[in-house]
Amino acid sequence: MTGARVPPFLIVASAMLLGLAGLGGWGLFGRDHDIVMWSAFAAGALYAVAVWWLLRHETALAALRGRRALLLILGTAFVARALLLGAPPVSTDVYRYVWDGRVQAAAINPYRFRPADPALASLRDAEIYPFINRADTALTIYPPAAQWIFRAVTAVRPTLTAMKFAMVLFEVLLVACLLALLRSRGLPDVRVLLYAWHPLPLFEFAGSGHVDAAALGLMLLACLLAERRRAFGAGVVLGLATLVKFFPLAILPALWRRWDWRMPAAALVVIVVLYIPFLGVGAQVLGFLPGYVQQEGLAAGEGFFALEALQAMLPTPLPHWAPFAYALGAVVMMGGLAAAALRRPGAGVSLGWAAVLLAAFTVMVSPHLAWYFTWVIPLLACRMSWAWIYISIAAPLLYRQVWEPAPLVLHAVLYLPFAAILLLELTLGRRRPATESLHERSTLPRHAD
Repeated sequence: MTGARVPPFLIVASAMLLGLAGLGGWGLFGRDHDIVMWSAFAAGALYAVAVWWLLRHETALAALRGRRALLLILGTAFVARALLLGAPPVSTDVYRYVWDGRVQAAAINPYRFRPADPALASLRDAEIYPFINRADTALTIYPPAAQWIFRAVTAVRPTLTAMKFAMVLFEVLLVACLLALLRSRGLPDVRVLLYAWHPLPLFEFAGSGHVDAAALGLMLLACLLAERRRAFGAGVVLGLATLVKFFPLAILPALWRRWDWRMPAAALVVIVVLYIPFLGVGAQVLGFLPGYVQQEGLAAGEGFFALEALQAMLPTPLPHWAPFAYALGAVVMMGGLAAAALRRPGAGVSLGWAAVLLAAFTVMVSPHLAWYFTWVIPLLACRMSWAWIYISIAAPLLYRQVWEPAPLVLHAVLYLPFAAILLLELTLGRRRPATESLHERSTLPRHAD
């Protein structure tokens, strides 16, 4: 591959991705979620081929004059998202975001009333309120940093499109941080394709506007600050990310340099301070979180794939203590992984361990909502895993079960091939040990991670 021209494959793949994004957007406008699902599947297959091709040619791509390949990758990602911004979402969560912002604009604590409460009757309209899920049964579930984001966006423009555009802006932050991390590791910046062209963030963030985009953008910023040895700033940003969605806290052991307490202390202070303005409602400040645990079947064990599969193989019901035993085992496993991450050699940040911790947490929770599988995707550019590529491009299967627990067969299609591919990866040694730090990896061959 020589010369300054962008390779024809990349141009064709770009056009195909834009066509599939347009088809998915047409499905969203028509509220035909089967079209959205099949568009996402097709885009996932295209993405897998593009990743395989990219890893074979990334050195030549990085050498192209004017970085035309990178500009094509980023431009395609932006246009694909623009095609979905104005479309109605698959999930209705974004309606709750706008509603929570509207409630705060009225100087009301968003954790105080359910949307259907008569005290909020004056805030109802025909565009947002009728589409809020669980309006009569659930308080908001979103933590304080998410609430500040909702308030800020609705102060500018209280619409779905504005909220989705804000999530795309957090993706811009994510991509900028990812590019900086790639460069610090000596990896070609065209690897940003592994996030930018993945169909799941495309449909879940630009299409449905999920606030996970904000959590991921802040999480990558925390990684970058930690990499640059700004421990206090990294802790502040990680605390903010945790109070958008709680999952970023899982990567703390991969960022923390042992015995330097500035990062965890800063994160804790941010978490406490951001909760203070909402504490007037007492325990209600947790919102719908306890109810969500019940609804997802996590308390009863029905929401965990491992227990569900075990129950399907047994002639008698599992003992009543099985969910507790599973949860305890998961906590012990996460604790062991965290301890191993903290014992990593060197003092650098490890995106490898961050990916392992996030992936382990996600798999153990075994969610039935597709957007939860976006959490590891930004780290694929630095910590490549075909197993996670499989599970994340298969996740749109869950669009058929947006609000109900996924049946066992759907979970089996997700997790069993994932486990087989992961075992194959580990057996063949295609992945470097997850204990390598960010600085150590910068001297490794490009395909090492």
